[in-house]
Amino acid sequence: MTEARIIPISDGEPRRRARADAPGVPSPRKRPAKKATPTPVEPSVEQREAELSAYLDEEAKVEEAVGRIIGEANGQEWDRRVAAVLAFLRRRITGDFEVDDFGFDPELTDKVLLALVRPLYEKWFRVETRGIENVPYEGGALVVANHSGTIAVDSVMTQVALRDHHPAHRHLRLLGADLVFQTPVLGELARKAGATVACNADAERLLAADEVVGVWPEGFKGIGKPFSERYKLQRFGRGGFVSAALRAGVPIVPCSIVGAEEIYPIIGNMKTLARLLGVPYLPITPTFPWLGPLGLIPLPSKWIIEFGEPIPTDSYPPGSAEDPMLVFNLTDQVRERIQHTLYELLVRRRSVFF
Repeated sequence: MTEARIIPISDGEPRRRARADAPGVPSPRKRPAKKATPTPVEPSVEQREAELSAYLDEEAKVEEAVGRIIGEANGQEWDRRVAAVLAFLRRRITGDFEVDDFGFDPELTDKVLLALVRPLYEKWFRVETRGIENVPYEGGALVVANHSGTIAVDSVMTQVALRDHHPAHRHLRLLGADLVFQTPVLGELARKAGATVACNADAERLLAADEVVGVWPEGFKGIGKPFSERYKLQRFGRGGFVSAALRAGVPIVPCSIVGAEEIYPIIGNMKTLARLLGVPYLPITPTFPWLGPLGLIPLPSKWIIEFGEPIPTDSYPPGSAEDPMLVFNLTDQVRERIQHTLYELLVRRRSVFF
C-alpha cells in the first residue's frame, strides 16, 4: 500500500492561489479593464451657427430651383394662354370662324359666353348635376324642363351642365320666346349661343340634325309666377314639343331643376308698369326695386339639376304626331315625371342655400 502524498500548505499563501499553482490547474483569466467613455464635447456657438447657415443655404437653393421650375411652367402656361387669346382675336377680326344656319357660333359660346356664366354655375349656385348620362351621347334628343327664377337663368345653367359635365360635352340648343330675340343685344347673343325661336319648324330641323334641344314649356308663366306657387308646374301648352319629338323620332328627357325659384322670390307684380314697358311682368322681390341695381344680384341658392330617364318616341308609327290624344298623353306624362321628381328633390333637400 503506497503512502499518501502530503502537499504542504504555506501559511502566507491563500488556498486558492496554492490550488491554482498546482500542476494541471489553469490559471484564472484576467478580465480586461473597462475603457473610460469619453465625455461628449458640446459644439460651440460658432459651430452651431455655421451648421445652421449651411442648412439654410441648402434649403434656399432647393426653394430657388423649385421656384424656377414653377416659374418656367407658369410662364409657358401664360404664353400658351396669350397665344390662344391672340389667335382667337385674329380669327374674330378676319372672320375665320363658322356659324350654322341659326347663327350658332360654337367657338364664341365656349370661350366667351359660357365662360362668363360658369362662375355662377360653379361658385354662386354650386349646381349639382344628376342623371346626366340619361342624355344620349349622340343623335338628337329633346330636354324638357320646368321654368322658374324671374329671369331665365335656369336654361343657361342647364346649358353649362351639358357642355361641361356630359361625357360627350354636348351643346344644348335652347328654344326661346320671341321677346328674347326682339330685345337688342340679348337677341344677338342668344343666337350666337345656339338659341332659336320656340317653334316646331326650328325644333324639328335641329333634332333632325342630331342636336340636343332644350325647351321650357311653361314659358313666362313659369318664370313669372309668385313665390307662393314655387315648384308647382304651370300649363305645358299644347304639346308642340312632343309633336316635334315624334316627327324626329328622338327621345324626350325630363329635367327637374331645384333652386332657381329662390334666386329672385317674386312677392308682387307691377302689372301697369309692365304693360307700359311691353313686358309680361315686372317683379317685386325682397331686394328689387328697394336696393336699386344691387337688387338684381340673385340670391345664392343651392341648385340641383336632375335629368330623368328618357321617354322613347321612335316606337310610334308614322303620323303619330298628328294624333292629338297621343300628343296630350305624352305631354301629361312628361309633366307628371318632372313634377314628381321636383317633390322628391324638395323632400331630400337639406336647405335652400346649402
